[in-house]
Amino acid sequence: MHLVLNSFGASIRKENSLFAISTADGKQMIHPDEVTSITVSRGARISSDAVLLAIEKEIDVLFVDGMGQPKGRVWSIKYGSISEIRRMQIEFMYSPNAREWVKELVADKINQQVAMLLSLQTGREDRIRRVLESAINGLEDYKAKARAAEGESVSDLLPSLRGWEGAASRRYFQSVSMCLPEKYQFEGRSRHPATDMFNAMLNYGYGILYGKVEGSLIKAGIDPYVGIFHRDDYNRPALVYDVIEKYRIWVDYVVIQLCLQDAMSEDCFRKEDDSFFLDGLGKRILIQSVNDYLAEVIPIRSVERSRAAHIDREAHQLAGYFLKSKAPGS
Repeated sequence: MHLVLNSFGASIRKENSLFAISTADGKQMIHPDEVTSITVSRGARISSDAVLLAIEKEIDVLFVDGMGQPKGRVWSIKYGSISEIRRMQIEFMYSPNAREWVKELVADKINQQVAMLLSLQTGREDRIRRVLESAINGLEDYKAKARAAEGESVSDLLPSLRGWEGAASRRYFQSVSMCLPEKYQFEGRSRHPATDMFNAMLNYGYGILYGKVEGSLIKAGIDPYVGIFHRDDYNRPALVYDVIEKYRIWVDYVVIQLCLQDAMSEDCFRKEDDSFFLDGLGKRILIQSVNDYLAEVIPIRSVERSRAAHIDREAHQLAGYFLKSKAPGS
């Protein structure tokens, strides 16, 4: 269970070895064994005893801003700084394996975007189907270029890979917009702040995912600040931005389905000048929808786990991959 405190005045404290959650709707007692993570937003409170209980039970505690973006976290010292994993993580950056890893990262992201557009073709009129087919062909071309890219180092590949990844994403989002009800359609990706309802939802959903991916990397002993594809983000968890690329499509799917079902009313958003922000009801709907989707059990490479558990599992696999990789001459 993911505990989310995102309403003003909500609080969580420890009572008789249980978490006591108090909101405007009342009080609820939850056993820590039922909790996998706790997210605390602005205006909410968590007591030190509740934090210590979370640490004891190895429950991730994440603090986020009003837009759902992670700002800080508390985790058990048992995770620590796993020196051997992190040393090999640095060596991995300069190994031949890093080039292939980055190429496959970009290709896999584009491949998932192709799959999404294929799913959106169903039931569309011929004109839209033709546009989607053209976009899919374009994305397939960018994917092939990413996999065929050559260079002596990751740095040699980055300009081309970033260009193809960016071009693919622009075509992908243009196509997604065309398939949505008119009130959710958008001109392109807008981040912080969003200039439309779709991007406001997407940004908040990605924020939830950032927190989950960063926590999984930390628990696996990986330094989230040492990126490979995203290297130049000073004092930012660059590896989180790398790893999240393969999971963004999960948030895309949730947001697209909410739009297609017209699940969000205008009361779910707050508009300031030309910017859109998710408001209380909108946050609750999106948080619940994303967490439900992450809790769904699916098979990946013949292993059945919840999507959230797959993120944890693949973070540990990445740590193992770092340990097996050697730079030339090391």
